[in-house]
Amino acid sequence: MAASLRRPSFTTCSSSPTDTDDEGVRGTCEDASLCKRFAVSIGYWQDPYIQHLVRLSKERKAPEINRGYFARVHGVSQLIKAFLRKTGCNCQILNLGAGMDTTFWRLKDEDLLPSKYFEIDFPVIVTRKLHSIKLPTLLVAECVLVYMTPEQSANLLKWAATSFETAMFINYEQVNMEDRFGQIMIENLRRRQCDLAGVETCKSLESQKERLLSSGWESASAVDMMELYSKLPRAEVSRIESLEFLDEMELLEQLMQHYCLCWATKGGSDLGLKEITY
Repeated sequence: MAASLRRPSFTTCSSSPTDTDDEGVRGTCEDASLCKRFAVSIGYWQDPYIQHLVRLSKERKAPEINRGYFARVHGVSQLIKAFLRKTGCNCQILNLGAGMDTTFWRLKDEDLLPSKYFEIDFPVIVTRKLHSIKLPTLLVAECVLVYMTPEQSANLLKWAATSFETAMFINYEQVNMEDRFGQIMIENLRRRQCDLAGVETCKSLESQKERLLSSGWESASAVDMMELYSKLPRAEVSRIESLEFLDEMELLEQLMQHYCLCWATKGGSDLGLKEITY
């Protein structure tokens, strides 16, 4: 996966197993990772990232093993940094058999990332590492899902719910579209050759929440925009209301009662994602 110069990308590539000894070779990744994790835990070198990828073994490693890994890590690191400085980081790195190596993040901390960074290893190792490094993801859709068919939007929501371990989805679009005001909105848009293909999912706040929950999201909330408007900081409301005179407050209320803000979360219990509210 290519990235433009000086915009580093982190890519992991899986290699195909080719012989019967692969299991033994893969086992060396676990051994080396545990040794590095232990050495870091007792202060041989600083690596704040390895704890997120490798468990701490209860077995104490011998001093000669720890010093050997210290020399290995230090020596490889010094050569990598020397190459990066000579090239001004306008280069790429291919880390073959990368395992649970954390070089990418340590270089990032020192502002020494190359233009491209690739890691190659066995599929099972790559999969394990990707699972560990997936960061929380926020997806935002403003007046997007309503232009998809219900099936299409459901597929998108299910894909998002299954693709990310820890995530939040924010959706802003129409609601309460079955009443007379909602029908007028639909008719006006149709006159402009704009069809709301997914309007049937916009029946109510409950239907909006249900579509999220049925797609695999663990929690879902929704408020119409009038309710949200009532919760805005009063100083800000007073400021914007003083900008121009509004003589049809009822029209504003009708309009805002037909749009909503919905949000759903998955995972992130340690972060308190389910507690997010407006």
